[in-house]
Amino acid sequence: MDRRESIASQDTLLSLQQLDPSPIDTPPELEKELPDLPPAPPRSSTLGLSGGGHSSVYYLTRLQKYSTYAFTVFASFHITNTSIIPLITRTVPASENYLLLTRPYYQSFPLEPLLITLPIATHVLSGLALRIHRRNANLKRYGAAGVSVADRFKRRLRVWPVVSWASFSGYILTPLVVGHAFVNRLLPWIYEGGSSSVGLSFVSHGFAKHPFVAWTGYVALIGVAAGHFAWGVARFQGWIPIGYDKKAKRRWWTIHGAAVALAALWMAGGLGVVGRGGTSDGWVGKGYDLLYSKIPFVDL
Repeated sequence: MDRRESIASQDTLLSLQQLDPSPIDTPPELEKELPDLPPAPPRSSTLGLSGGGHSSVYYLTRLQKYSTYAFTVFASFHITNTSIIPLITRTVPASENYLLLTRPYYQSFPLEPLLITLPIATHVLSGLALRIHRRNANLKRYGAAGVSVADRFKRRLRVWPVVSWASFSGYILTPLVVGHAFVNRLLPWIYEGGSSSVGLSFVSHGFAKHPFVAWTGYVALIGVAAGHFAWGVARFQGWIPIGYDKKAKRRWWTIHGAAVALAALWMAGGLGVVGRGGTSDGWVGKGYDLLYSKIPFVDL
């Protein structure tokens, strides 16, 4: 090799060493999550016990998935009491009897924490843990564990995983569910020692006295919840549309159609009947007014 070839080889080596390990200009169809590395062989503990060989992603994914099963039981009862039965009876007083008959079963200990509180907390926290885990894995994959945020932005490093429709709707749904639980469960418990007096008539009273807040809040809650349920089921069943072919488009329309159908059914009874039930009179109505007065921004 002569001197010119040696210099050219050195230039080529230097140029290769200066390349950034950044996923720039990745085609959309190739922008998928890389699989986790296989777990290390289990090592025996001091007691002679060996690990199961599963990674944290394995357990977090299953916690996020199976936590929805328990909450689905409650959601079925709740939608039936607050939407389907009012849609059949067409009146709030007649529907109230069915709600008061079944509600004590899922609002008592230990069914309420087992069907509502713990599953929701597990679902949300495991989803956040998965995103953080994948973000840390991307940092190691691109060799950016010690790189500052400014340098990552400058190099256009995408370390956070792409937010799916199911995840995006879940982030919006979480504060809506917390607000709904605060108004209908926590607030009566603080000021009345329980929510036995809070039912469909309480919701109807709120729609009549504070229409803007009530309609905005419940339309957002039902719409986002229906979309999250539909996309969540599609995700766990492996029905998420991938690509732009006819099959993907058919799945996309099917998922959105299911979300719209669920939201329409939920709103038909919950908003069309309960939302138009009117105010409650006498001491009951005064008690409802007192509770609603404790909610920030309720008089908007």
